[in-house]
Amino acid sequence: QVQLVESGGGLVQAGGSLRLSCAASRRTFGGGAMGWFRQAPGKEREFVAAITWSGGSTNYADSVKGRFTISRDNAKNTVYLQMNSLKPEDTAVYYCAARNSNNNSARATSYDYWGQGTQVTVSS
Repeated sequence: QVQLVESGGGLVQAGGSLRLSCAASRRTFGGGAMGWFRQAPGKEREFVAAITWSGGSTNYADSVKGRFTISRDNAKNTVYLQMNSLKPEDTAVYYCAARNSNNNSARATSYDYWGQGTQVTVSS
């Protein structure tokens, strides 16, 4: 069983930056991809970004392209989400996810493991 713990959320003004981290409880996911999703109040969970095991392929939602960057450090069992130029509409609970397959899917149902989430609030 893989446990994922997110950190780095908080309150930031519009235009600011945050870096989220997701630490995994064990070293390997069998070479699997990892992703970030978010859920705002009253809305469905949506895809943000995903990355393959090697980090050689990434996938982003159109709404965050050019502002967010996903990366991972397999030696530290950690995946990151650098968020720049934040907007009030980025406010949500952000979830880290991992899957056994190395396909960096944008579908939440493709992921096998989930963290508890970390709140990101962007004030205008």
